[in-house]
Amino acid sequence: MNPAAANLPFSKLLVLFAGLALAAAPHMERLPWWVNGWLLLFFSLRIYIGLVQRKLPHRNWLIVLAIGGMIGVFLSFRTIFGRDAGVALLVLLMSLKLLELKFMRDIFVAVYLAYFLALTNFFYSQTMPTAALMLFTIFVISASLVCFNDGSRRLADSARAAGVLLLQACPVMLLLFFLFPRVQGPLWGLPQDAFAGVTGLSDSMTPGNLSNLSQSDAIAFRAKFTDTPPPRRNLYWRGPVFWDFDGKTWRAGNTRLNNDYQAEVRGQAFDYEITLEPHNRNWLFALDLPSRIPAQARMTQDYQLISLPPVRTRIRYEVRSNIEYRAIAGADTRDLAIATRLPRLGNPRARELAARWRAEAGSGPDSNAAVMRQAVAFFRDSRFEYTLTPPLLGENTVDEFIFDTKRGFCEHFSSAFAFLMRAANVPARIVTGYQGGEVNPVDKYMEVRQAEAHAWAEVWSGADGWTRVDPTALAVPMRVDAGLAAAVPKNSVFPALLGADAEWLRAMRFNWNALANKWNQWVLGYNFDRQREMLSLFGVQSPDWRFMAFAMFWSTAAAIGLVALWLFGRWKREDPVQRAWSTFCARMARAGFPRSRSEGPLAFAERSGRLLPQRADLIRNIASLYANLRYGRNRDPGESRQLRELVSRFRPR
Repeated sequence: MNPAAANLPFSKLLVLFAGLALAAAPHMERLPWWVNGWLLLFFSLRIYIGLVQRKLPHRNWLIVLAIGGMIGVFLSFRTIFGRDAGVALLVLLMSLKLLELKFMRDIFVAVYLAYFLALTNFFYSQTMPTAALMLFTIFVISASLVCFNDGSRRLADSARAAGVLLLQACPVMLLLFFLFPRVQGPLWGLPQDAFAGVTGLSDSMTPGNLSNLSQSDAIAFRAKFTDTPPPRRNLYWRGPVFWDFDGKTWRAGNTRLNNDYQAEVRGQAFDYEITLEPHNRNWLFALDLPSRIPAQARMTQDYQLISLPPVRTRIRYEVRSNIEYRAIAGADTRDLAIATRLPRLGNPRARELAARWRAEAGSGPDSNAAVMRQAVAFFRDSRFEYTLTPPLLGENTVDEFIFDTKRGFCEHFSSAFAFLMRAANVPARIVTGYQGGEVNPVDKYMEVRQAEAHAWAEVWSGADGWTRVDPTALAVPMRVDAGLAAAVPKNSVFPALLGADAEWLRAMRFNWNALANKWNQWVLGYNFDRQREMLSLFGVQSPDWRFMAFAMFWSTAAAIGLVALWLFGRWKREDPVQRAWSTFCARMARAGFPRSRSEGPLAFAERSGRLLPQRADLIRNIASLYANLRYGRNRDPGESRQLRELVSRFRPR
């Protein structure tokens, strides 16, 4: 190995350090504090060693530090495998590698580590900003690789060469993107921690957890309607349904499939396509009430759509819904008994109020509807306040909310309403999902955000089946008529762009979201189905892996061959050094002094100088300049111009 790498100009080492820093920087917000400190310390130490020309640490120290780093990663993550622990370990070892840059092989290892570290950023985010940053990172790393392979190049020339290399790789990259066989699910079997921290609804509901989602303006899903969508107040996107209540928390507890689809749908049907963001759960979302579901989904007896595998990648599916319906599934004796079950103790004042409603309603066939009417009037007239920061509640959560604080979020309202219904022996359950949505005028997709997470109640009313009652809408109608931003107090902490009134901010958000949606649909969403649709345009209806391998191999080979031909023609056409030398040799040949094919430039100059002594010095200068420019390591860009000037005024006689 050539030790000259250790003596390269420090400015070229800084290019490599910049590429490594760009690859590691996005991880710093996710890494433990001590890993970030380790990274900054060894980056600073390596830069200091390069500036003052100190000796690199002994290899034994690096081995001790590597073992210590592995122990630290294990203590922090309880493993050295998986996404988070693996990235932390990679960052630690990369920073140690900086203290070992002595030979070209060390530089190559550091460059390849930087390439791989840039790739790991896509384990966390695949957005356009991440892709743009990583593309720039690859450009910087490639420029450093060009610097180290050709020490005579200036930094600007190396950057230009790296850019040309990346552009030349684009045809092959595009072919691999379109033709590489798509598989269902992620290409790598990532561990469970790859889906940690995903924002979305939970499999349980405790007063306070949905209000936390209201602080996020992340998009939960997008919907594209075939025709005009329903009014905003009818946009109830159905998600998990909860039956069991332990006094504080609601959970599912009663889920089985609705294979016969027991529901009566009426009125207009709405067809639409949903693009659902990954949330690592099995549920899908649909406008209440779905009447036609996607082939890959199943419906439970409480009309919840579920996917057999967890939703860990962005998926698209088509649904038909009717907003007028009579839901009668999940109403046998066992279901209704579960829907009236309450803890034995707790919330005595709410129980007393419900018992009074039941006594006033009697026990006739319309008694459940009478109780529900009293509850509706109670929530309309009690002057409840809708807030994103509800006060903490004690043991008797329902009592404290409806009689004391009167301040809460949607889960407080729905939980209290369902409790009162059950206390009056009226079957009730909780439905969670999203309420609302905003149509992006740029691409016509309806955007439903995490901040629009919502909960409402469903009450069994006999002849009318399960009837939706939204106590939040009863107390604060603005929540469903105008959205969350209009319903909460003006001083609430709220996502800035979601509640922005400035037209330019809204226009900027709409355009950015439309662009991000195109990225999601056509780049991140290019799955097996999209690939099959694309190939069908070329007459390939059912491609198998053999055809895909054949097409990918030959199309890639053709692209590489075309690029090689273009480069060869460009070299023949545009290389000024070779063109000047060819002109010189042609003039010598016309004068009767041709160069032999086996004759090098310096040997040809010596022979020609003896035959043309009056031009010997000029011939030797031309040959020397050409040999240095073509084969030398310490080239001066000004020599190319000097060679062209000498050849232009050279005449053999």
